[in-house]
Amino acid sequence: MQTLDQILALIAQYGYLVILLGVMLESAGVPIPGETILIAAGVLVQQGHLDLGDAILFGILGAVVGDQIGYWVGREGGRPFVLRWGRYVLITPERLARAERFFSRHGGKAVFLARFVAGLRVFGALVAGMSRMHWRTFFFYNALGGALWATAAVLVGYFLGGSLDLVERWVGRASLVLFGLIAVAAAFYFAYRWVAGHRAQLTTYGQAALAYPPL
Repeated sequence: MQTLDQILALIAQYGYLVILLGVMLESAGVPIPGETILIAAGVLVQQGHLDLGDAILFGILGAVVGDQIGYWVGREGGRPFVLRWGRYVLITPERLARAERFFSRHGGKAVFLARFVAGLRVFGALVAGMSRMHWRTFFFYNALGGALWATAAVLVGYFLGGSLDLVERWVGRASLVLFGLIAVAAAFYFAYRWVAGHRAQLTTYGQAALAYPPL
């Protein structure tokens, strides 16, 4: 895949600056393949050219800072400004309208969810700002989504870095897989928290079931 090869070459030459700026620009609303950049960074970590912790750190920083820029652009400029200048970065009225409908359905959680959907990632912060979402709500979901997304994408590249053919097959579909993995992990976490919080009640139910005479 030519794009992946080009990104690998850029990161190999300019290092963490490509990770920071690439992810930041995508998060701010410019259609740059930020996820592919993070996966490529993971590949270079596996090959010994980058440090894992630094690659993840710059990825998270780019995601969070870029979203902050997009949020304030959307908040201060509003819909007319985004549509006027967004056409130069492929933001059309139809795409923006779909993103707005998504945000109206999911509220603050949309900032988190949009991070894992390639078609919505460039719109997330802009729409949040346009809708004048409370900044603290935005920042919470922005930081949470950016940290999980960047970490997972770099780790995908790291673990698959031994085979570029395998990495190329992941590029483009990684968002859905990453979201699925995080959703499963979150489900297990909340299930554990629920069981831990209801341990006494569950123990009582279990004892009652064991004491119930068999038919």
